[in-house]
Amino acid sequence: MTNDSKSNGGAKNEATKSLGASNRGTDKPVYDPNARAAIEVEHIVKKYGEFTAVDDVSFSVKEGEIFGLLGPNGAGKSTLIRMMTTLIPITSGKARIAGHDVAKEPNAARRMIGVIPQALTSDLDLTVEENLNIYAKLYDVPAKEREKSITELLGLVDLAKWRDAQTKTLSGGMRRRLEIARGLVHHPRIFFLDEPTTGLDPVSRVAVWEMLGNIKEHRKLTILITTHYMDEADRLCDRIAIVDHGKLVALDEPMALKASVPGSNVIEAQFENSPDDWEQRLHDLEAVTSVQHEGAGMYRVLTSNGSRTTTQLVELAVQSGVSVKSLSVQNTTLDDVFVHYTGRQLRDELQKAYGFVMPQRPGLQP
Repeated sequence: MTNDSKSNGGAKNEATKSLGASNRGTDKPVYDPNARAAIEVEHIVKKYGEFTAVDDVSFSVKEGEIFGLLGPNGAGKSTLIRMMTTLIPITSGKARIAGHDVAKEPNAARRMIGVIPQALTSDLDLTVEENLNIYAKLYDVPAKEREKSITELLGLVDLAKWRDAQTKTLSGGMRRRLEIARGLVHHPRIFFLDEPTTGLDPVSRVAVWEMLGNIKEHRKLTILITTHYMDEADRLCDRIAIVDHGKLVALDEPMALKASVPGSNVIEAQFENSPDDWEQRLHDLEAVTSVQHEGAGMYRVLTSNGSRTTTQLVELAVQSGVSVKSLSVQNTTLDDVFVHYTGRQLRDELQKAYGFVMPQRPGLQP
């Protein structure tokens, strides 16, 4: 656990130690942990009347890092981005972008950043090139540089063949790639993406992930993304901050976060005709650290010895006359990390979040 996460009241007390490696299979991080901070957030708070959307959050993002804010819809991720990108005022605390205080130097901060909102906002009646050209002009990119930048970006996002196509003819994944290119047309140093793959099919999501990695290396960007997809955070991010109910509850590299959860293996099993005390019986098995009943006879069992627990689980089912419909063993995932630090599963929180209603007229209550 980093010092950033310890400063928040909702964080766990025990520290998780960095393993010194990213989750992308290398033997060292792909970013420099000793690099200077590109983004600094200090005790930031956002209130709408009596409602606190972001509650005393602190963290920093190093230059060249891909940093993820992971949590359900309504957790405060988008509000954090909107404060960092000067779109809404900060109630208290500070945010600095490339050394510029966003409250005191908003224009200087804006020149450093590119922002991709969750909604698709490109003009459908314009061509791909026209959408990019308009944004380049808005950022006062010189004409000669505009042409070069647009051509380069269309190649990076694999839209060169659709340069003259109307945006309304593009698929959802292609439109998302256009949005990303649009946010980079003025050569920002820091790139914010709010739920970059929401609504995309699995193939398009993977294509966006690969494209972001390619763009980051080509443009030497610092990237901050929000997501509620565990696999997206695990695949893309050098470090992940878990946000829950406006609080930062954990922050570390993906591997270190997973190592902080008791139990190195996860057994998912579905049973038929299980007795009422089945959850407790599973919990009493050797090496089991926790059991979660997910409904419909499905149980998620965390254990420090996957093979031994699997054998004992099957033997228990046979002895008890319980049928095993399905069974799988895997390593600890970010889903288990979220449960460990919040006490809830992320997918459950995603369902509840749609019932959240923002208080009226928030702009008048900074």
